Amino acid sequence: MEGHLVGKSSSSKAETKASFTSALTLTQLGVPHVPQRYVLPPSLRPNPSSSRLSTTLPIVDLSSLQSPSLRPQIINNIRMASKEIGFFQVVNHGIPSSVMEDALSAANEFFNLPLEEKMLLGSDSVHAPVRYGTSINHVVDRVHFWRDFIKHYSHPISKWIHLWPSNPSCYKEKMGNYAKAVQVLQEQIMELVIESLGLNPKYLQEEVESGSQLVAVNCYPACPEPELALGMPPHSDYGSITILLQSCPGLQVKDQNSNWQSVPAIEGALLVQLGDQMEVLSNGHYKSVLHRATVSAEKSRLSIVSLHSLPLDKKVGPAPMLVDKQHPQSYKEFSFRDFLDFITNNDIVTGRFIDTLKQN
Repeated sequence: MEGHLVGKSSSSKAETKASFTSALTLTQLGVPHVPQRYVLPPSLRPNPSSSRLSTTLPIVDLSSLQSPSLRPQIINNIRMASKEIGFFQVVNHGIPSSVMEDALSAANEFFNLPLEEKMLLGSDSVHAPVRYGTSINHVVDRVHFWRDFIKHYSHPISKWIHLWPSNPSCYKEKMGNYAKAVQVLQEQIMELVIESLGLNPKYLQEEVESGSQLVAVNCYPACPEPELALGMPPHSDYGSITILLQSCPGLQVKDQNSNWQSVPAIEGALLVQLGDQMEVLSNGHYKSVLHRATVSAEKSRLSIVSLHSLPLDKKVGPAPMLVDKQHPQSYKEFSFRDFLDFITNNDIVTGRFIDTLKQN
């Protein structure tokens, strides 16, 4: 992977800085209106009526996971959530609240640094192992999104942490503690999701444990006209599962009736989203959830998104045990590298990667 994930030249970084205006900077300047480049076409604008917090999204309690009598119910809850929407929240997951709060605190300190400091990590390459940026890729985005971010590879942490921000001084320790804990949790959740498909829970265990973890730390600043903009457009994640920590509500997921549901903030909960790899692996039995990030006029929002996938060049296709005459193979194989190539050359606003994999 090291040969594939390369940084930018100094001249390229200079070009990035010259064309860069962060969403947070606009908020700090007190702009009264959303600049035109952030204004969404009417069909993509969030409907204010969809901002009500959902009371029906699934919640999975992991506290009884070791109970032989209660574990089957947990597996069934995950099965139903994965089939219907591809999303659930987990509580009693084993990560201390202090670790989560420390990670959010480190994120807040990072985004409050001077822009010049953050721009030392600026890049417009999706292959960079550490990348600070705004929108999705501000160099090529036709519509910009009201977000700043820092992304970095995180597993194995010993391979990547030296590249992470050195300022604030607490960042590596606090974000590192969280990243390590989430990596352990995702291995546990992947085992449960795979078991819920009727497969051996150890199926692909080695690939899950040696796979990629990309941590995306997002800041969605207060926005003067939130009805015209989004923090992130509707999309699905490329990987197996994504685990998300949010400081306050703002994430919306599309349910089985194609309605947007606002995810409530439950104390201590983490959000689990199934990605494209899981939809393909399940041969379409499970859904890669479509989701988006809304913005608020009143306050900024932070999220820490841990995106997990199988190794860079591991080809993922439907599990053979889930393919038969009644359920023919519905997807082509793909790898994480294939996805990176796709987003380098395509706009995620106008097309989903998983749609390129579907077979009749």
